[in-house]
Amino acid sequence: QVHLVESGGGVVQPGGSLRLSCVASGSTQNIYLMRWYRQAPGKQRDMVASISNAGITHYLDSVKARFTISRGNAKGTIYLQMTGLQLEDTATYYCNSWDNIGGDSWGQGTQVTVSS
Repeated sequence: QVHLVESGGGVVQPGGSLRLSCVASGSTQNIYLMRWYRQAPGKQRDMVASISNAGITHYLDSVKARFTISRGNAKGTIYLQMTGLQLEDTATYYCNSWDNIGGDSWGQGTQVTVSS
């Protein structure tokens, strides 16, 4: 079982930056893929960025060139550097991991609010 904890959310003005962190604990040795999702009120949960063990990354089109997903030194640690934040980036951001034993695991989410 994998336990995920996100941090780094907050309130920022348009054009600002935030860095989200996600730290996994438990059976991290089986994690193959980690992802950031976001969900705004009344909307579906969308994948924002993903990174595999091989370092292959994918991004939601609307955040390409503004967001960067990266891995920390410890297995199961990822970051999401967000720059040029826009009003439509306001959402709860969730960390997700996938492993070949337990499948998907989710964090509790961290709120990002972009407001002038």
